[in-house]
Amino acid sequence: MHQNNFLEKLIDKDIKKGFPKEKLSFRFPPEPNGYLHLGHVKSIYLNFSLAEKYKCPFILRFDDTNPIKEESKFIQAIKTDIKWLGFKWVKETYASDYFLELYKLAKKLILKGKAYVDSQNKKEIKEQRKTSYEVGIKSPFRNRSKQENIKLFEKMKAGCFNEGECVLRAKIDMNSPNLKLRDPIMYRILKKKHYKTKKKWVIYPTYDWAHGQNDYLEKISHSLCTLEFKHNNPLYNWFILQIKNKNNVILPKQYEYSRLNLNYSIMSKKKIQILIKKKLVDNWDDPRLPTISGLRRRGFTPKSICNFIKEIGISKRENNLEISLLEFHLKKHLNQIAYRVMVVFNPLTLIIENFNKTKWLIEKTTNNRKLPFSREIYIESKDFLETKTDNFFRLSIGQKVRLKAAFIIKAKSIIKNNNGNIKYILCKFYQNRNKTNKKATSTLHWVSKKYSFPININFYGKLFNIKFPNKVKNFSNYVNENSKIKAKAYAEPYLKNAKHENKYQFLRSGYFCLDKESSSQNLIFNQIVSL
Repeated sequence: MHQNNFLEKLIDKDIKKGFPKEKLSFRFPPEPNGYLHLGHVKSIYLNFSLAEKYKCPFILRFDDTNPIKEESKFIQAIKTDIKWLGFKWVKETYASDYFLELYKLAKKLILKGKAYVDSQNKKEIKEQRKTSYEVGIKSPFRNRSKQENIKLFEKMKAGCFNEGECVLRAKIDMNSPNLKLRDPIMYRILKKKHYKTKKKWVIYPTYDWAHGQNDYLEKISHSLCTLEFKHNNPLYNWFILQIKNKNNVILPKQYEYSRLNLNYSIMSKKKIQILIKKKLVDNWDDPRLPTISGLRRRGFTPKSICNFIKEIGISKRENNLEISLLEFHLKKHLNQIAYRVMVVFNPLTLIIENFNKTKWLIEKTTNNRKLPFSREIYIESKDFLETKTDNFFRLSIGQKVRLKAAFIIKAKSIIKNNNGNIKYILCKFYQNRNKTNKKATSTLHWVSKKYSFPININFYGKLFNIKFPNKVKNFSNYVNENSKIKAKAYAEPYLKNAKHENKYQFLRSGYFCLDKESSSQNLIFNQIVSL
């Protein structure tokens, strides 16, 4: 039975107090300055689930207020990721759609005496804010007249000032213990081309100003964000109260919940961008990254990711989750959908003396696939021990083992090369599998030496050597140099027709999928997760 999380209880409480249920509306507001990561999935899942539960709109709104970092390619990548996860939005909007309305609302605040143009630079403003335990210093331009502020703001919009020459600030409280309320910046001058509005604007609203006002304009009922925005809550409410229409009694509310933190990983677009620039990872879709595109390329499934998000739930308590929990849900789903195949990584040749042909066997567990069994086969080197020990039950001289989906064999002798290394093992096979099965100590996977073919493998480990890389300053210094290891292996013929959308379990090894750079001439598989 589903138990309501604290956000659902708050929403239900609002409804009981008289908030019209039919006016509920939720949104996911990504900034298009990078690819989405696992932390964003929590927000998407939360807002979509609430919209689904209360049968109300789920809006995708791009917070595109910074022309320096935002690009249209990120817009497309974000939409692709959300669709892949299985979520649908009823409306797609952009913060830039409301630039004119936000500008008019800012002028409204100026005329109310609640905003002013400050002609100081960024450094001076920061220094005057002081700390939470000190009294702030008011700007010498704080008491400009409404008329002067309007004229200056209009000149800012017209491009009459250089970048950094002045800003528009809200006039709140320079002595507030909450630094967010110490006259926050609402507009700054950025003479950069916006990917959507082009060169129409040279002033751009800050997140603090645009976000809540966009919620208000779009009639979002509950603005849900992570705990790092807790100190923004009073500012969010202050701005809403300044601009609200007297006839509009339905105002958006901001509620905070804990963000998703995963051990040995980072959940920050800014930090991921640093890793890319330093070439410590290939790109946004590097399979070692917790980006949605990286997880997709690695072989994760939407179902496993969503089940993980569902299990961790929504709370106010910050915590760091173990990767093993995510992998548990991944393995559970892959076990249901993966095709079972045989691949040998470190081949050891077996020659079956009493078998001089190729017999095509039928393996029923994966599409009745055909397996060629021939005189020479490969097994894993680790599956043979020259001198048998009591706790070793795989192949050794005089020992019988069963070959998966094939026959029982017994090792007879070892043939070595001039260096003393094993060249091949001479074996005998037994035609009647049923009668000899009881004598086989274990079952080994194998491939035909003649019909197998080479494939390339990417093995992935933890991206960082430390458990909490998000808590250290020089986090990029702790990237695990062995987080990606390349290897070669030999696969059964069935894998020649491997498809990108399929997942494969390489028996006794792990789950794998085709990498996007794979081709019919060069098959490259990524390890999704080990067994």
